This record gives sequence, structure tokens and C-alpha cells, in this order.
Amino acid sequence: MWIITGATGFIGSALVWELNENGLTDLLLVDHISPDQRPGILKKRQYADFILANDLEKSLAEAKLSSKIKGVLHMGACSTTTETDEDYLRRNNVEYSQMLFRFCTQNKIPYIYASSAATYGDGGLGFDDLSDSRQFKPLNLYGWSKLKFDIWAKEQKATPPHWYGLRFFNVYGPNEYHKGEQSSVVFKAFNQIRDTGKLKLFKSHNPDYKDGHQLRDFVYIKDITRWVREMMTAGGIDSGIYNMGFGQARTWVDLATQTFKNMNKPLQIDWIEIPPNIRNQYQYFTEAKMGHLMSQKISRPQWSLEKGVEDYVKNFLIQADPHL
Repeated sequence: MWIITGATGFIGSALVWELNENGLTDLLLVDHISPDQRPGILKKRQYADFILANDLEKSLAEAKLSSKIKGVLHMGACSTTTETDEDYLRRNNVEYSQMLFRFCTQNKIPYIYASSAATYGDGGLGFDDLSDSRQFKPLNLYGWSKLKFDIWAKEQKATPPHWYGLRFFNVYGPNEYHKGEQSSVVFKAFNQIRDTGKLKLFKSHNPDYKDGHQLRDFVYIKDITRWVREMMTAGGIDSGIYNMGFGQARTWVDLATQTFKNMNKPLQIDWIEIPPNIRNQYQYFTEAKMGHLMSQKISRPQWSLEKGVEDYVKNFLIQADPHL
């Protein structure tokens, strides 16, 4: 049995889909939000059981359960980048992750957890997952919480037999529908274009970038879930922290163009100011260095922006049931 935390969230629920697609159904799903509270997100999935996140530590203490666990996929955390409650972030993104790390160490089982590209801060020191994490300065408390755990994990002498921290870049795709303001621009764009025929994008406040030519590393959820499955099953992958991006930065205009195209709508963009309260935290360029991951026994990125947006729009967003 594999544990998946954050199972009613975006990446966690997509992992359940990925594993089901490959014949794995002996899964213990965990989250603060039950499947009943997010109808549809796990409706088509097969799994052994679901428990609430607050009950997980107690359940792990039971010998019968501990002996059954093959590994932990820890995708559950506070993912709100604007969260300002530092204690809440510490409990959810640091201490909870430490508890699971120790459990996997004691029981000699693999541990895969969600980190974030937010750990890199403004990108001035690059986006290299082999760099010393202690040099980075995130732009928000969320990024700091993820960085603190990355640093703690690297400092541990006793570790799980295999452990992987995954620094997700701009992930988009089906099952993100509950994320509100934290959802991808592809999802927001689809809704805006459907409702108004137009898309609002931020102007550039940096003279080095034209409006809409800010750059992001967009990565489709199906690349992410395949890589995680390969890490679970391939063997021979070095423990450590890995970037999870496509490895090629693209512009907001590229993304907008593909979304309009797959909705059969003419390109119409309204340029808006970046709100002053986030202007100093705004990133103009992100691009994952993927050499470390690609040096392992892992597949190449398969979902270009063009291919990913087409799949997302045509096979999910315009369908009656948009879930994986």
C-alpha cells in the first residue's frame, strides 16, 4: 500500500489517476478535505481507504498499518503562496513533513514530497536543484516554509532508503478547479475567454520585458505524475531534491495564444497593472534546470505547452466532466 497525502488536492488526486491507470489501486488516501467536500475529484478513482490528515500520525503508529506501507507520496501541504500565518505554515509544511520523513526512515520505506520552485526566490541565483539551498531567499512565507524543510531534509544523517523532494514549477492541468486564485493561468484564461471573449494579463513593470513576454516554466500535470510514478518504481534514482518543470521558459502570450486557439476564439488581451502589493514579489523569469532529473533513470518531458494546453482544453475543460 502507498500513502498519498493531499489526495483531494490538485497534484495528489492526479497521482491517484496516474497510479490507477497503471494498475495500482492499493492506496491509502489522506487529506484535510474529504472526497465528499470536493465531489468529482476522486469519483472515478479506485483506492483502499481515505482518512483525514489529522488522523494520519495516530494511524501510522498502529503496527498493522505500518507494516503494509510501501512508501509515502506527500503532496499535502498549505499551497497558498499568499498565506501570512507563519505558525500555520510551520505546522503544515515543515513539522508534518518532518513527521512523515521520520516515519519513512524508521520503517525503511521511500518518501517523495512536494517542494516548490518558490524556494528559489526571485531567480537571481538561478534555478539549479544542485545548488546549496541555504543561499536562496524566497519572496513569501510559503516559499520559506518549503525551503526550511528542504534544508532540514538535506541535513539529516538518518534518512529513508530513497527520498525525493520535488520542486514544482508552473504546473497546470485537470483537477485544479478548486484552487481559486492559486489555479493556473490556463484555467483562469479558459473561464475568462468563455465568459467575455477576452483575457486579462499583467503588464510588464520591468523595462527588460515587453507586456506579456514575462517568462514562466509551464509544466503539464501528466509529465509530473509520470515522473513520480517512475521514481516510485524505477529504482536506481539518487535521493535528493529535483526540479519538476518542462525546462523551457515560455511567455504569457504563448500560453494565451494556445488557449484562444484551442477554444476557436480570436486572440484578445486586456493589459492590466500588477497590483502594488505584489509588484515587488512578481517574477519575470522562471526556468527549471532539468539536467539533474534527466541524468537519472527518468523519461524526458513529453507535454510541450502546445500539446498540454490542447489536451487540457479539448479533453477536459470543455467536457461535461472535466476531472481525470
